[in-house]
Amino acid sequence: MKKTFLHQALPVFFAAIGLVACSANADEAAIRKSFQEKMPEAKLDKVTKTDYNGLYEVLIQGQIVYTDAKGTFFIDGNVIDFKTGANVTEARKAELTRIDFSSLPLDLAIKAVKGNGSRKMAVFSDPDCPFCKRLENELTKVTDVTIYYFLFPIDSLHPNARDKAKAIWCSPDRLKAWNDYMLNGVQPTAATTCETPLAKIDSLGQKFRINGTPTIYFTNGHKVPGAVPAAQLDKMLSASAASK
Repeated sequence: MKKTFLHQALPVFFAAIGLVACSANADEAAIRKSFQEKMPEAKLDKVTKTDYNGLYEVLIQGQIVYTDAKGTFFIDGNVIDFKTGANVTEARKAELTRIDFSSLPLDLAIKAVKGNGSRKMAVFSDPDCPFCKRLENELTKVTDVTIYYFLFPIDSLHPNARDKAKAIWCSPDRLKAWNDYMLNGVQPTAATTCETPLAKIDSLGQKFRINGTPTIYFTNGHKVPGAVPAAQLDKMLSASAASK
């Protein structure tokens, strides 16, 4: 078969692709090496070349920073698209931390149904976290929602929270014990001798890189940290339900 221009060009084209791939791999290796030397405690989850000014996106334990091809500096901040006004960093973070809501082990959670319960959300919450209690107060203003509470005490911040979480789980009415404590400060009194899911939830939190409470997940998989106001929660719940 006679070689056309295309046949002659293909080897050069594929060789060029190989060079680009090798270069990208080399850049990632250089970035990882540089970060390991300068920040040995940091675990780089992912390195991705961006479309803007040769910057590389580095995902470190759920946080995004930016660097150059050699890892000689890093930028800790948000990238904003001037054309659209979109926060590129936040959009990427939302995408990278998205989960499959249907994969959550809901049998490990305390279930609360309000109104018709049509909208759904999951909350990783620490009984002694003040922001978690603030979120609970906001949730009293939200209806038509099913909430799955995953008891997630952070021992380094609240050393007594684990015992309270155990007592809540071991209570005859877990939801009542949860609401009594979070909304009214009534201490749970149940013995903490029953089997609890706390160890499994700890592992789940590590898998999802949850480092603070409250952390909310919606059915579209989006992760939202913090005590979100009721009006905003309502919009997020409706948007999540609509996106399905």
